[in-house]
Amino acid sequence: MTETCSGDGPNVITDVVTMPATSADTEVLPGIHTRLERRGLRPEQHLVDGGYTCLVHLEQAERDHQITVVGPLPGNPTHQNRQGEGFARDDFRIDFDRQEVTCPQGQVGKGWHGPYPTSSLTAAPLIVARFTKSQGQPCPVRAKGTTCRDGARNVGFPPRELHELQLRTRAERREPDWHKRYAVRSGIEGTICEFAHGHGMRRCRYRGQAKAHLQHVLTAIAVNVERLSRHPPGERRAPTTADSLPGLPRPARHPALASWRAAS
Repeated sequence: MTETCSGDGPNVITDVVTMPATSADTEVLPGIHTRLERRGLRPEQHLVDGGYTCLVHLEQAERDHQITVVGPLPGNPTHQNRQGEGFARDDFRIDFDRQEVTCPQGQVGKGWHGPYPTSSLTAAPLIVARFTKSQGQPCPVRAKGTTCRDGARNVGFPPRELHELQLRTRAERREPDWHKRYAVRSGIEGTICEFAHGHGMRRCRYRGQAKAHLQHVLTAIAVNVERLSRHPPGERRAPTTADSLPGLPRPARHPALASWRAAS
C-alpha cells in the first residue's frame, strides 16, 4: 500500500506500507498519520478512497492529528436505502438529549438501547431504537417503514459525535466544491496504476513480508527519482569545480533522459 503527498513540486511518495493481503485498508490509516506527523509531513487534508473511510478513523484523525480525511463514506446498509424507496434511517428524527427517535409518521420509538460495542475496530458503536409491532401494524404506510411482517423495526445509529460527523461528511460530499477538491485523488490513483502496470507490483519478487517491503520501498525510490528528474531546474545552481577553477576541462553536457527506463 502506498500513500502520496502533494507539495509545491512533483508528487512524491512519502510513505510505503506493506501489509498482509488479508488486512483491511482502514487498519493502516492511523499508523500512516502517526508516521507522517513524526516526520513533519502531516497534511491538513488526506484524500483517500472508500476503502479507508470509517467514522472511527475520521474522528480519530481530527482529534489526534488535526487531519481532515476526505473520502466517500460507506452507504447506509438498510433495505430502504439500498432500494431507494421507503423510510431510510436518515428520515427518522433523532433527539440525543431526550433519547428519543421519531419516525416520519410521528411515532416515537419505545426503546433506546446502547451504545453497543462492535466486534470490528473500524466500526462505530451502535445505538438501537426500537419500534414495536403495536406501533407498526396500524400504520397506513407500514410497507415504507419496515419489511417485517409484524410491523416492528429497529433503527441503528452511532453516538452523537460520530452521527454529527457522518451527517456533515455526507452533506459536504453533495457540494460541488467537495468534488473539485477530491479530483486531486486521481493523481494518487495514477500512482497506484503506475506501480501495478509499470513496475509489476502485483507480484512479489521475494518471499516474506520484510523482503516484499524492501521491494516496495526501492520501487518507490525509483519512481520518486524519475518524477524529480522531470521537475524543471531552478534558475540558479551552485557552481561546480570546473566552473570555479579556470583552465580545467568542463564536463560534456548530455541531455537528460525522459525516463530512467530508457537507460536500461
